[in-house]
Amino acid sequence: MLDLTQDVRALTAAIVDIESVSGGEKALADAVEQALTALPHLTVDRSGESVVARTNLGRAERVLIAGHLDTVPVAANLPSRVEGDLLYGCGTSDMKAGVAVALRLAATVPAPNRDVTYVFYDCEEIEAERNGLTRVARDHPEWLAADFAVLMEPTDGMIEGGCQGTLRADVTVTGKRAHSARSWFGVNAVHGIEPVLARLNAYEARLPTVDGLEYHEGLNAVAVRGGVAGNVIPDECVVTVNYRFAPDLTIEQAEQHVREVFEGYRVSFLDAAPGARPGLTHPVAAAFTAAVGGTPRAKLGWTDVSRFSALGVPAVNYGPGDPNLAHQQGEYVSLPKIVESERALLNWLTK
Repeated sequence: MLDLTQDVRALTAAIVDIESVSGGEKALADAVEQALTALPHLTVDRSGESVVARTNLGRAERVLIAGHLDTVPVAANLPSRVEGDLLYGCGTSDMKAGVAVALRLAATVPAPNRDVTYVFYDCEEIEAERNGLTRVARDHPEWLAADFAVLMEPTDGMIEGGCQGTLRADVTVTGKRAHSARSWFGVNAVHGIEPVLARLNAYEARLPTVDGLEYHEGLNAVAVRGGVAGNVIPDECVVTVNYRFAPDLTIEQAEQHVREVFEGYRVSFLDAAPGARPGLTHPVAAAFTAAVGGTPRAKLGWTDVSRFSALGVPAVNYGPGDPNLAHQQGEYVSLPKIVESERALLNWLTK
C-alpha cells in the first residue's frame, strides 16, 4: 500500500518503483485506490485502471486535478535512484512526480477551500481510443464535472495554458509506371514530390496570440512512402504531413488550411485532435495563477486538456517534471521542484 503520509519526494520514488507501462497499470491503480479508499473525506470510484476520488463539501466551486498513471516502456531505468537533488527513473518527469503531488494533496487537505476531484487514469501514452480519460468521459461524465482543471503534465513548474491541435494528412503525388530501363516512358512520382517539399520548406508558420498567450504553429513532413520495385518507375508517392495548429482554429479550419497549402494535390486526412484555449480567464484560474506564480506560457504540444475543453472545463498544464526529459532513458525530476509544486497547490487549495 502507498503511504500517503510520507514526504512527497519519497512518495514519488515509491510510485516510480511500481512499474506501470501503458496497459500494465493495474498494480499501481490498485495501490492508489487502496490508499485513497482509506481516507474518509473522499468518495472513490474506479473505471478499469482509472481511479477518481472526490471531496463533497458543498463548496461553491469544484476543481479537478488529473494525472496519468502509465509510462512509456522501461529502458533499464528502474528501480529509481537519487543523485543529489535529482530522482532518476522511468516516469519520474512524465508524470509520476505530478501524480505524487496530487496524491499528497488528496491525503493531506481534507477540507479544501474548493471541492476537488482527483483523477488518476491509464493509457495516456498510447493510442487515443484506449485513453482512460476518454473512457471515463464516455461512461461517467459526471465524475469529471468541474469549473476548472489542472493536468499535472510536466511543465518544469510553469503554467502552460491550453494546447495546440494536431492533424496528420497524406499528400499524394501521381505519376506513370514504366520499366526503369526505359524510364522516359513513365513519370516518376517520387521525383514529383519536390514541389510538395518546396512548399513545406517555404512555409511560414503562424504565431498567433490566443487569450494572451503566443502559440507557434508548425507544418512538417513526417514520412514519405513510394516505390514499387527495384526496376519500376513509381506511379505514386505519398508525403505524410503533421500540422500543429493553435487553439483559435477548429479541426475543420485546420483541414482547410492544409488543403490550401497543397492545392492541386490529393489530400487525405488521417486523424486529428482539437486544441484547447488557455482557460486562464476564469476566476478560479486567476486564483490558481496567483498561487503558483510565474508568467503562464502557451502549451506547444497536444495534451489531455483538450479532452477537458471538449467537456466544457477550462484547463491548464502544470507539473514539476521537465517536458524535455520525458520518455528518455535518463529521465529524471528535480526533487526541489516536486516540493515547490506541492507547496503551490497546497497554497491554492487552502488560502
